[in-house]
Amino acid sequence: MPFYQWIEGKTEDGERTAKGLLKLKEALEEKIPKRTMAGTLLLATWNIREFDSTKYGERKDEPIYYISEIIDRFDVVAVQEVRDDLTALERLMDLLGGWWKYLLTDVTEGTAGNRERMAFLYDSRKVRFGGLAGEVVIPSGKKDDGTPEPRRQLARTPFLVGFGIDWFRFTICTTHILYGEADPEDPERLEEIRVLARFLADRAKEKHAWAKNMILLGDFNVFDTTDATMKAIIDAGFAVPERLQALPSNAPETKHYDQIAFIAPELENHLELSQAGVFDYYEYVYRQEDEALYTEDMGKAYVETKDGETRDEKGRTRYYRDWRTYQMSDHLPMWIELRTDFGKEYLSKKVRGKK
Repeated sequence: MPFYQWIEGKTEDGERTAKGLLKLKEALEEKIPKRTMAGTLLLATWNIREFDSTKYGERKDEPIYYISEIIDRFDVVAVQEVRDDLTALERLMDLLGGWWKYLLTDVTEGTAGNRERMAFLYDSRKVRFGGLAGEVVIPSGKKDDGTPEPRRQLARTPFLVGFGIDWFRFTICTTHILYGEADPEDPERLEEIRVLARFLADRAKEKHAWAKNMILLGDFNVFDTTDATMKAIIDAGFAVPERLQALPSNAPETKHYDQIAFIAPELENHLELSQAGVFDYYEYVYRQEDEALYTEDMGKAYVETKDGETRDEKGRTRYYRDWRTYQMSDHLPMWIELRTDFGKEYLSKKVRGKK
């Protein structure tokens, strides 16, 4: 549980933050299954926008409290868009408590890489880090004459980690696929998804794979689940629960950017029965009707453009909508609850004559 006692004296508005936390806590208890210490895994993926940058000013203490409250509801959270400066991540970890750990990549260089990292946050009281951790490198192909041909790597390096919980052992890969052009089937984006999904599907089938269960999740920049980008994930052999396919995950809830996909033999009979969802925190904090509460936090830019022009009411509202996504995010966390205790099934197979 995040350290609520730190609110006093550490936030810009302790009372407002306390009220927001209460609303979030009630909503999370209502909409997301209760965490247990065994038997299930609550897994989430969340692109936390530019975590952290100063594009719209400093990220305040208040949203860090809200982000920690949401993350603390899960067992493992894959986070995309962690930036080179880890100050915001360390602030978050301080609130979550010492049993929360993280694993992350180095910074991806280059314009497309955007100096981003991939990260996994996990509750070490429940989830075991298995020792496997690596950034995905796509292997070379072969030219027509049989000589090696280097493959183009993904714009942002995917991160593959091995975890264990109860009887369930799994590898999990988080990614932030290139957005490219504002085209549902941008060819570069489609190729990144296709190459990564096929590589991971092949890896899961290898004789000496660390685990036979593979989870691929993150921000794929899929516009709609009927697009070729989504089909590329499925065609590689991954299954995406229908419940998740029906849920848009960007803040306006118009796009299906984020996905959680599985090649997991131990879960095949359970995936469609799993509880899953997307949590819209904007129904409880940084709501549209809360705009007036944050005028001081937004500062001069809320009322005046960089060119010195005064914003009208609609312009100020547009600014608030953008500003709040740099406090929280422009993505919503997507989650799924998985059954992880297969002990009874395993032992039953060992009993002679047991059907």
